[in-house]
Amino acid sequence: MAAKSFLKIAFTPEQPFMLEPVFISEILSRGWDMVHLRHPSASCEEIREILEAVPKKFHNRIRLHDHFELANSFNLGGIHLNRRCPSVPTGYSGPYSRSCHSVEEVKQCNDCDYVTLSPVFDSISKEGYKGVFSKIDFKKINKDSTSGVTTKVIALGGVDADHIRTVKFLGFNGFAVLGALMTASSLYELRLRLDRFEKETHTQTIHN
Repeated sequence: MAAKSFLKIAFTPEQPFMLEPVFISEILSRGWDMVHLRHPSASCEEIREILEAVPKKFHNRIRLHDHFELANSFNLGGIHLNRRCPSVPTGYSGPYSRSCHSVEEVKQCNDCDYVTLSPVFDSISKEGYKGVFSKIDFKKINKDSTSGVTTKVIALGGVDADHIRTVKFLGFNGFAVLGALMTASSLYELRLRLDRFEKETHTQTIHN
Protein backbone atom coordinates (compact mmCIF):
# COMPACT_ATOMS: atom_id res chain seq x y z
CA MET A 1 0.00 0.00 0.00
CA ALA A 2 1.35 3.38 -0.97
CA ALA A 3 2.97 5.41 1.79
CA LYS A 4 1.99 8.65 0.07
CA SER A 5 -1.67 8.02 0.93
CA PHE A 6 -1.00 7.40 4.63
CA LEU A 7 -4.02 8.75 6.51
CA LYS A 8 -4.31 10.04 10.07
CA ILE A 9 -7.82 9.74 11.52
CA ALA A 10 -9.19 10.40 15.02
CA PHE A 11 -12.35 8.88 16.51
CA THR A 12 -14.35 10.55 19.27
CA PRO A 13 -15.32 8.45 22.32
CA GLU A 14 -18.85 7.07 22.68
CA GLN A 15 -19.97 9.84 25.03
CA PRO A 16 -19.77 13.55 24.06
CA PHE A 17 -17.58 15.67 26.34
CA MET A 18 -17.26 19.37 27.07
CA LEU A 19 -13.97 20.00 25.24
CA GLU A 20 -14.90 17.90 22.21
CA PRO A 21 -15.36 20.73 19.66
CA VAL A 22 -12.07 22.25 20.84
CA PHE A 23 -10.29 18.90 20.55
CA ILE A 24 -11.72 18.30 17.06
CA SER A 25 -10.63 21.73 15.89
CA GLU A 26 -7.14 21.29 17.31
CA ILE A 27 -6.67 17.86 15.71
CA LEU A 28 -7.80 19.05 12.29
CA SER A 29 -5.76 22.24 12.53
CA ARG A 30 -2.70 19.99 12.90
CA GLY A 31 -3.34 18.48 9.47
CA TRP A 32 -5.07 15.24 10.43
CA ASP A 33 -7.18 13.95 7.55
CA MET A 34 -10.45 13.18 9.31
CA VAL A 35 -12.27 13.13 12.64
CA HIS A 36 -15.10 10.61 13.06
CA LEU A 37 -18.03 11.62 15.26
CA ARG A 38 -18.89 8.35 17.00
CA HIS A 39 -21.68 8.82 19.55
CA PRO A 40 -24.10 5.87 19.27
CA SER A 41 -26.48 7.07 22.00
CA ALA A 42 -26.44 10.80 21.15
CA SER A 43 -29.47 12.51 19.66
CA CYS A 44 -29.44 14.27 16.32
CA GLU A 45 -29.63 17.59 18.15
CA GLU A 46 -26.60 16.76 20.29
CA ILE A 47 -24.56 15.95 17.18
CA ARG A 48 -25.79 19.15 15.56
CA GLU A 49 -24.61 21.18 18.56
CA ILE A 50 -21.13 19.66 18.34
CA LEU A 51 -20.90 20.43 14.63
CA GLU A 52 -22.08 24.00 15.13
CA ALA A 53 -19.31 24.51 17.71
CA VAL A 54 -16.60 23.45 15.23
CA PRO A 55 -15.48 26.08 12.67
CA LYS A 56 -17.02 25.53 9.23
CA LYS A 57 -13.59 25.32 7.61
CA PHE A 58 -13.16 21.91 9.29
CA HIS A 59 -16.57 20.44 8.43
CA ASN A 60 -15.40 18.72 5.25
CA ARG A 61 -13.00 16.64 7.36
CA ILE A 62 -15.63 15.33 9.78
CA ARG A 63 -17.36 12.01 9.18
CA LEU A 64 -20.56 10.79 10.88
CA HIS A 65 -21.30 7.36 12.38
CA ASP A 66 -24.98 8.18 13.02
CA HIS A 67 -27.62 10.71 12.02
CA PHE A 68 -26.49 10.69 8.42
CA GLU A 69 -29.11 13.31 7.52
CA LEU A 70 -26.71 15.94 8.90
CA ALA A 71 -23.99 15.14 6.36
CA ASN A 72 -25.46 17.31 3.62
CA SER A 73 -26.72 20.04 5.97
CA PHE A 74 -23.18 20.72 7.19
CA ASN A 75 -21.26 19.79 4.01
CA LEU A 76 -19.38 17.10 5.96
CA GLY A 77 -16.62 14.81 4.77
CA GLY A 78 -18.78 11.71 4.59
CA ILE A 79 -20.42 8.96 6.61
CA HIS A 80 -19.09 5.80 8.23
CA LEU A 81 -21.06 2.56 8.05
CA ASN A 82 -21.06 0.06 10.89
CA ARG A 83 -23.17 -2.70 12.40
CA ARG A 84 -25.60 -0.13 13.79
CA CYS A 85 -25.93 1.78 10.52
CA PRO A 86 -24.88 -0.73 7.81
CA SER A 87 -26.29 0.87 4.66
CA VAL A 88 -25.86 4.06 2.66
CA PRO A 89 -29.13 6.02 3.06
CA THR A 90 -31.34 6.62 0.05
CA GLY A 91 -30.36 9.78 -1.79
CA TYR A 92 -26.85 9.99 -0.32
CA SER A 93 -24.10 10.20 -2.94
CA GLY A 94 -21.10 11.40 -0.95
CA PRO A 95 -18.03 9.47 0.26
CA TYR A 96 -18.35 6.73 2.83
CA SER A 97 -16.20 4.33 4.80
CA ARG A 98 -16.98 1.21 6.82
CA SER A 99 -15.91 -0.62 9.99
CA CYS A 100 -14.47 -4.09 9.37
CA HIS A 101 -13.50 -6.72 11.90
CA SER A 102 -12.27 -9.48 9.63
CA VAL A 103 -10.28 -9.91 6.44
CA GLU A 104 -13.37 -11.25 4.70
CA GLU A 105 -15.28 -8.05 5.49
CA VAL A 106 -12.46 -5.97 4.02
CA LYS A 107 -12.62 -7.93 0.78
CA GLN A 108 -16.30 -7.05 0.41
CA CYS A 109 -15.83 -3.28 0.76
CA ASN A 110 -14.00 -2.14 -2.36
CA ASP A 111 -16.77 0.42 -2.96
CA CYS A 112 -15.67 2.42 0.11
CA ASP A 113 -13.03 5.14 -0.03
CA TYR A 114 -11.46 3.45 3.00
CA VAL A 115 -12.27 0.90 5.70
CA THR A 116 -11.07 0.55 9.27
CA LEU A 117 -9.85 -2.86 10.42
CA SER A 118 -9.95 -3.53 14.16
CA PRO A 119 -8.74 -4.43 16.68
CA VAL A 120 -5.17 -4.41 15.37
CA PHE A 121 -3.54 -3.83 18.77
CA ASP A 122 -4.85 -4.11 22.33
CA SER A 123 -7.31 -1.26 22.90
CA ILE A 124 -6.33 1.79 24.94
CA SER A 125 -9.92 2.86 25.68
CA LYS A 126 -11.69 -0.54 25.99
CA GLU A 127 -10.52 -2.89 28.72
CA GLY A 128 -10.17 -6.48 27.51
CA TYR A 129 -10.44 -5.53 23.81
CA LYS A 130 -7.41 -7.34 22.40
CA GLY A 131 -5.77 -7.33 18.98
CA VAL A 132 -6.82 -10.46 17.08
CA PHE A 133 -4.97 -10.44 13.75
CA SER A 134 -1.79 -12.19 12.67
CA LYS A 135 0.85 -11.18 10.13
CA ILE A 136 -0.69 -13.75 7.80
CA ASP A 137 -4.00 -11.87 7.99
CA PHE A 138 -2.30 -8.59 7.12
CA LYS A 139 -0.57 -10.16 4.15
CA LYS A 140 -3.99 -11.20 2.82
CA ILE A 141 -5.19 -7.58 2.65
CA ASN A 142 -2.00 -6.03 1.33
CA LYS A 143 -2.67 -4.61 -2.13
CA ASP A 144 0.65 -5.97 -3.38
CA SER A 145 -0.76 -9.49 -2.98
CA THR A 146 -3.47 -11.23 -4.99
CA SER A 147 -6.18 -10.49 -2.43
CA GLY A 148 -8.22 -8.27 -4.75
CA VAL A 149 -8.43 -5.50 -2.12
CA THR A 150 -8.47 -2.07 -3.79
CA THR A 151 -9.76 0.19 -1.02
CA LYS A 152 -7.55 1.84 1.60
CA VAL A 153 -7.30 -0.12 4.86
CA ILE A 154 -6.86 1.86 8.09
CA ALA A 155 -5.50 0.29 11.29
CA LEU A 156 -7.78 0.83 14.31
CA GLY A 157 -7.63 -0.44 17.86
CA GLY A 158 -4.91 0.37 20.36
CA VAL A 159 -2.92 2.55 17.96
CA ASP A 160 -0.61 5.08 19.57
CA ALA A 161 2.46 6.97 18.37
CA ASP A 162 4.74 4.01 19.15
CA HIS A 163 2.82 1.86 16.64
CA ILE A 164 3.30 4.05 13.54
CA ARG A 165 6.36 2.15 12.32
CA THR A 166 4.55 -1.20 12.73
CA VAL A 167 1.40 0.09 11.02
CA LYS A 168 3.44 1.16 8.00
CA PHE A 169 5.45 -2.07 7.97
CA LEU A 170 2.23 -4.13 7.93
CA GLY A 171 1.08 -2.30 4.81
CA PHE A 172 -1.80 -0.21 6.09
CA ASN A 173 -2.82 3.03 4.36
CA GLY A 174 -3.03 4.85 7.65
CA PHE A 175 -4.19 4.66 11.24
CA ALA A 176 -7.18 5.72 13.32
CA VAL A 177 -6.93 6.52 17.02
CA LEU A 178 -9.33 7.07 19.88
CA GLY A 179 -7.81 6.57 23.31
CA ALA A 180 -4.38 7.85 22.30
CA LEU A 181 -5.83 11.35 21.81
CA MET A 182 -9.32 11.67 23.24
CA THR A 183 -8.42 10.55 26.76
CA ALA A 184 -6.31 13.70 27.18
CA SER A 185 -7.42 15.62 30.27
CA SER A 186 -6.82 19.08 28.78
CA LEU A 187 -6.07 20.91 25.56
CA TYR A 188 -2.47 21.22 26.69
CA GLU A 189 -2.15 17.45 27.10
CA LEU A 190 -3.82 16.88 23.74
CA ARG A 191 -1.25 19.14 22.09
CA LEU A 192 1.59 17.17 23.68
CA ARG A 193 0.10 13.94 22.33
CA LEU A 194 -0.32 15.45 18.87
CA ASP A 195 3.31 16.60 18.99
CA ARG A 196 4.34 13.01 19.67
CA PHE A 197 2.34 11.68 16.71
CA GLU A 198 3.78 14.38 14.47
CA LYS A 199 7.31 13.54 15.53
CA GLU A 200 6.89 9.78 15.01
CA THR A 201 5.10 10.19 11.66
CA HIS A 202 7.82 12.54 10.42
CA THR A 203 10.56 10.20 11.62
CA GLN A 204 9.05 7.19 9.85
CA THR A 205 8.54 9.22 6.65
CA ILE A 206 12.24 10.13 6.59
CA HIS A 207 13.31 6.53 7.25
CA ASN A 208 11.06 5.25 4.47
